[in-house]
Amino acid sequence: MALPSYRQLTERTDAPAGSSWHLFTDHPDRGMANFAGPHQIRRAADCVTRGLAFNLDYALDAFDPPMSKARGIPQHHITAQHDQSRDDHLDNFHLQATTQIDGLRHRRASGHGFYNGVPDNEITPRSPRLGVQVWAEEPMAGRGLLIDIDGLFRERGTVLRHEEAPALTPDLLDDALAAQGCKVEPGDLVMVHTGWAHWYLTTTPEQRTETRAGRRATGFAQTRGFAAWCWDHRLALMATDTFAVEVLPVRPDSDFHDSAPEDGGMMHQELIARLGLPLGELWNLTALVHDSRITGHWDSLLTVKPLNLTGGVGSPANATALR
Repeated sequence: MALPSYRQLTERTDAPAGSSWHLFTDHPDRGMANFAGPHQIRRAADCVTRGLAFNLDYALDAFDPPMSKARGIPQHHITAQHDQSRDDHLDNFHLQATTQIDGLRHRRASGHGFYNGVPDNEITPRSPRLGVQVWAEEPMAGRGLLIDIDGLFRERGTVLRHEEAPALTPDLLDDALAAQGCKVEPGDLVMVHTGWAHWYLTTTPEQRTETRAGRRATGFAQTRGFAAWCWDHRLALMATDTFAVEVLPVRPDSDFHDSAPEDGGMMHQELIARLGLPLGELWNLTALVHDSRITGHWDSLLTVKPLNLTGGVGSPANATALR
């Protein structure tokens, strides 16, 4: 697929600058997930040699309370019509409170609208435009490439100090790939291991409370360089084990203070609403990275199937890596 570079996207005048609007003509609501197609799935099948399956989801109630103060954990109810029957349901089920995928209706490009210019009146429950069901009806699947930034720091004799919410750069991705002997290929579903989620879940209750109160999380600095890295590598997914993919609080030198004033310069608008990039957050990469460090194999056949919820804004990832 012949598409412009990110630099060329920033020069667009027929659509918001820095956007991929209207470039994916066959399945426009899938956004950059379009980069992973039949060729990528067939190639990823070669990664399955040992018959191992890795769960990449934390439990629905793992983050209790969730990092986002607007979300809660689901309340599970089991009911019975008679002694030999059981049913159940969930209350207070926030679809983005644990391991999740951000859908393309999660953010709006300030001053322009939702991805591809979908009007606000179509972003309603049970309306299909930009809903997560487009990634459920045709699940995201392909080569999952794990990039171990935590491992890179450890090899350099240091560690990521997650309590300080360090900002990461695309150079670290390149350095980790070089250390692993890997390269990104078009259509890859990239997973970045920083160790943040495991740290958060195993640190002291006092540290969790302080981190949540300050809304602090390790992540990528808000730069056009990161957006360019994702687009120019033709990623189909960017998933991390961090709270928001990007660092929080937002960096004072964010490149997006002007374009995302409602979000204080966050990069979500740029990645989701402009580029159409599926974002995975709070992924459970601990077991997968352990296996990679032992075997030296960093890729897998990755499947991601959000809930088939028409008009869903986000969803648990339901992600599985096969090796």
